[in-house]
Formats: sequence, structure tokens, C-alpha cells
Amino acid sequence: MNTYPKQWRFMRGIAIVMLAVTALFTLASGLGTSCVAINPTGFGPSMAPLARYQWLYGLFVVITTLLGVIGGVAVVQLIRGRRGAYRLALIALGGGVVIGVIHMLVSRALRGKSMPVDVVVYITLLTLAVFLVLGGRKWRGMFEPQGTPPTDSGGPLLAALTLIIGGVLTLNLPHLMAATHTWNGINWAASFPPLTLGMGLGQIAMGLSMLGWRVLRQLRDKRLLTEGRVSTVSSS
Repeated sequence: MNTYPKQWRFMRGIAIVMLAVTALFTLASGLGTSCVAINPTGFGPSMAPLARYQWLYGLFVVITTLLGVIGGVAVVQLIRGRRGAYRLALIALGGGVVIGVIHMLVSRALRGKSMPVDVVVYITLLTLAVFLVLGGRKWRGMFEPQGTPPTDSGGPLLAALTLIIGGVLTLNLPHLMAATHTWNGINWAASFPPLTLGMGLGQIAMGLSMLGWRVLRQLRDKRLLTEGRVSTVSSS
């Protein structure tokens, strides 16, 4: 049976959860930039200088959102043990660093600061470093095993934990982003509470359902194994 070593499963799980968190923040950054891309003069004098480069911020929205989606797809593919998933993750992370740094430099030049893009870039850099280290020669096969994909890669459990963590972060995004998204006393990060609440609770519900299903299956398998042993002893 083709399996992952236990220590590999742990490190692989941490890396994939980090990628999921990075993808979520990248997606939120892309969607969040749409406010100033559409109406840069509507958020006070600090954002008004961006109006001259409204087209560029539109590109930031499209590219950053797309990279967030690619990162999410890479998470799913990594959990399933699909070939090409590691490369897809590097594309999302590498692209996120490049576009994020450009976004930071432009914002600092135009308005003197670039938060919260800075945080997203730092998170992306950290995740990229982890993937480069774990994807090196020493750990070859952790993300894309040679031959038959492992049967005990922990996919369902990892997917459940990723969904739960993503849901918690989604619910807290309005609070996490409040300091950098509040203008004239309005927290624009909390502009769509039904959407944020629905997405956050939906992810948590799906994650808990997957955990519950996994526990039920383990209990069933244990019961069948016990019954099999009992019947074997009785027949002998």
C-alpha cells in the first residue's frame, strides 16, 4: 500500500492549510481593491490620487482575484494528490508576490502607504518559502508522489480543517480589515454582512459535516472489524 510517512502528512497538511489561508486573503484583497478601482474619489483625499491610475487598479482587481482562485484550485488538487498541483500552487504564490509587490510600490508612491496589501504579500512570501523548502529534493514526493497517489494522504480530514479555518477567517475578515478599511467612520470591509456570514458559516458547516462523516465511518469500520473478529472466533 502506497502511504505518506507520518511526519510528511503533518508538514504537508500545514503547508496546504497555509496555502488555503493565503488564497483566501489574496481573494479578499482582489475583491477589496474593487472599491477604489471603481470609485477612487469616494473615499476621501487619501484615495483621490489613485483616480489617475484607475485602470491599473482595475488590473490589480482582476489579476489578484484570479490568483486567489488559482490558489484555491491548487488547494483542492493538493488535497486530492493530483499531479500538477504543486506547480499550480507555485504559480499562484509566485504571481501573488509579484503583483502584490507592484501593488505595494504603486500605492506607496501615490498615497504614501499600502496597507493592507503589505500583510497579504508577507503571508504569500511565507507560504511560498514553505512550499519551496518542502518541494525541494529532500522532500521530493510530498506534494506529488511518484506512482500511485497515497491511500492515506489524510485528504478528507485536511479538507475539513481547511474549510473550518477558512470559515472562521471569513467571518472575522470585517474585524481584521477594519483598521485599514474605515473611512468617515464606515468600515467598508463589513459592507456585505449577509455574504460574509453566509460564506463563513457555509464553510464551517461543510467542514464539520466532513469531520462528522469521517468519525461515523471510522466507528462503522471499527464495529465491522470487531464483529468480524467475533464471528471468526465463534466459527472456530
